[in-house]
Amino acid sequence: MKPSTVNDGGRDAGQPERLGVAVVGAGYWGPNLVRNFQSSPQFRLHWLCDLNEDRARQVLGGYSTVRATSDYAAVLADPAVQAVAVATPAGTHLDVALAALRAGKHVLVEKPLAATYEDGLRLVTEAEERGLTLMCDHTYCYTPAVGRIRDMVRSGELGEIHFVDSVRINLGLVQKDVDVLWDLAPHDLSVLDFILPDHVRPVAVAAHGADPIGAGQSCVAYLTLQLSTGAIAHVHVNWLSPTKVRTTMVSGSKRTLVWDDLNPTQRVSVFDRGVELSAPQEIGPDERRDMLVSYRTGDMVAPAIGEREALRSMVEEFAGAIRSGRPALTDGRAGLKVLDILEAASRSLEFRGAVVGLRTGR
Repeated sequence: MKPSTVNDGGRDAGQPERLGVAVVGAGYWGPNLVRNFQSSPQFRLHWLCDLNEDRARQVLGGYSTVRATSDYAAVLADPAVQAVAVATPAGTHLDVALAALRAGKHVLVEKPLAATYEDGLRLVTEAEERGLTLMCDHTYCYTPAVGRIRDMVRSGELGEIHFVDSVRINLGLVQKDVDVLWDLAPHDLSVLDFILPDHVRPVAVAAHGADPIGAGQSCVAYLTLQLSTGAIAHVHVNWLSPTKVRTTMVSGSKRTLVWDDLNPTQRVSVFDRGVELSAPQEIGPDERRDMLVSYRTGDMVAPAIGEREALRSMVEEFAGAIRSGRPALTDGRAGLKVLDILEAASRSLEFRGAVVGLRTGR
């Protein structure tokens, strides 16, 4: 789709016309999308659609020119709408997003991409066949801290990855329809996929969970991923912790970094400390046993990282993908990888921690 160049409400002539967009869902996350689309110079928000039209009106306020409706068909029939952002429950993502794609609209979907891998694959296939942008809003991938981590990992600054350890725990809202893995782990899994080099990928998963309060699904869970290089990634998610922790450690052969999302003054710390392995041919036979492993103790550096709202960057990426026709940084296939891991983790829970291979790891 090649947007025309017009003078749009005071915009300089020659700039691309704003992309018409509609948000579907006025619940928990929808208002955040409404705010960011309204403030973006790339988009013009035309509709907010929700089954509860009064709730949509409340989100928009009394003076908004954006139209509120409960009629999704009317939104899709509007030729001014080029893109749809879906912020409805995961179980509805397939029907809502598929209808938008079939109407010729580009689609942004909140995490997870769909309720099942097969549903997600249907969306990816539909978008690719129609030449439309399908993007998953993996919000944490658009934080400045994660962007910096991705650069460091992919540039080789950390060396070969040895392990990744992520903790996302708090005294959180126990969900009725999904367990803690499906609720919280998508954040960590999307970040893992985002930062790892292309040649490093998860190939299998094992998961353990517990429901000590009788909620009907796991409230505490531990997920272990085997990576294609022999490295390991571990995710701990928990609704029952009295303290809130949001940390990720990425350890490489050269350096290790720690991301503490709750520390705004020092979100990322890089440690020049670790274990070094001497090649056997470099040392004599008498010293081999004692000197094969040595320890490196160096400095810690806290790189300066700016603050910018992740959703604003995500919205800009959505516009860039639509205008250029390139895949978004967190496109439908990125969302599919997360669904693959979550489904495999659920199967592992059923079989008491058995290792389950991944479709996308083959």
